[in-house]
Amino acid sequence: MTYDILIRRASIVDGTGAEPYITDVGVYDDRIVAIGELSTASSRQVIEAEGRYLAPGFIDVHTHDDNSSIHQPTMLPKITQGITTVIVGNCGISASPVKLAGEVPDPMNLLGESDDFFATFEAFADAVETAQPAVNVAALIGHTTLRAGAMNRFDRPATEAEIDTMRESLRQALRAGAIGLSTGLAYTNARQATANEVKALVKVVGEEGGIYTTHMRNERETLFEAMDEAFETAAHGNVPLVISHLKCADVENWGKSEHAIEKLEQAAARQPCNCDCYPYSACSTTLDLWRVSDQFDILVTWSKPHPDMGRKLLKDIAAEWEVDMTEAARRLMPAGAIYHNMDEADVRRVLAHPLTMIGSDGLPSDPNPHPRLWGSFPRVIGHYCRDEGLFALPEAIRKMTSMSAARFGLTDRGVIREGAFADLTLFDYDSVLDGASFVEPATPAIGIEWVMVNGRVALTAGEVQQRSGRLLKREGVID
Repeated sequence: MTYDILIRRASIVDGTGAEPYITDVGVYDDRIVAIGELSTASSRQVIEAEGRYLAPGFIDVHTHDDNSSIHQPTMLPKITQGITTVIVGNCGISASPVKLAGEVPDPMNLLGESDDFFATFEAFADAVETAQPAVNVAALIGHTTLRAGAMNRFDRPATEAEIDTMRESLRQALRAGAIGLSTGLAYTNARQATANEVKALVKVVGEEGGIYTTHMRNERETLFEAMDEAFETAAHGNVPLVISHLKCADVENWGKSEHAIEKLEQAAARQPCNCDCYPYSACSTTLDLWRVSDQFDILVTWSKPHPDMGRKLLKDIAAEWEVDMTEAARRLMPAGAIYHNMDEADVRRVLAHPLTMIGSDGLPSDPNPHPRLWGSFPRVIGHYCRDEGLFALPEAIRKMTSMSAARFGLTDRGVIREGAFADLTLFDYDSVLDGASFVEPATPAIGIEWVMVNGRVALTAGEVQQRSGRLLKREGVID
């Protein structure tokens, strides 16, 4: 046959954890149709890949790209990393289903303004498909978003009637193709949700065959109790669990990762669960009073009442205003911040574990984003794999591809094999690295040479060529 694209002499890292091997790959339409010696085959386009590695397109399991996939469909921060699929709707905040009037509640304001939200999941899905982003999109439904659609205030548990409203909205979204539910129980507007409120929603997820991801109630002094709640909630709904950005935040909690990993392993022996992690020792989210500390640097990234304070340290702002840091934070809010509140040893321990997937957790609407938005996946390969030897290349790729596809139910993705979708990333192992830094965060990665999404060339030489991403619906949902 005549292939649409023939990739010659690539070093294949197939996503399964197997050792690399050199061969040819033939692509026709949106699928990989041949792997092997294809030197005599004819093709409409040939990519000479000798000396470079070909991997499945990377899957970013933790993003907040709900609206950037619609309004910035080139998805440059992601496609330039070799990412071909993003999971949106994490941490309890999703762009649907909700209708907002007036101010967008925290932390939903991380996604945008009120007109960036959709009343139904179907409307969100239509908007993604119309925009046709450069990468595939699969969507979780956020618990805080459900609360915003059912409750008049957040400083209390939901009533039974409100829970019923949330359950119905969630069920409709899942049946329309959403892949599961996320929670952000550490955030102000979800903190008052009881365990039973969340269990009632997770029960619906189990009935519909979805997944549950959680930004846990606490990643600090009661980390272990929060993990127990997550395990119990997922078991109640009989659903797979992903603990979002597993970390030990704040100085007094550094070193707890060893026991956290032990608890994750024990849970995984009795129920399906994983965690995700980004490869940095600083987090990025809203500026909250309870997060303020003088034990580590806090960089303000944006402030609605004081936009001129962006890219300044909170302690310097406080000194300038001649107030303490808590008062400075109060004046700046609503605002965003980067908190350098983790220990590198804990990050490495979580990152290296076989149950850990990679997620960037970048905030594309932040005017001064954390470098993880642009750099997470090349940093895993270039810094932690190649330079630090934290894991071998096949394991690094597995964490970013097949494990993620399997956990989130993305059929025929995350692997290089005949019949799989042709989502592929070609990179130079010797040079690949994150270009983004805390000083220059919106800098593309180095060494990602060529990216394919659904059989179409998406990126060459740092430039988007075609946008052929799709909305990936939960398996079993019929369009």
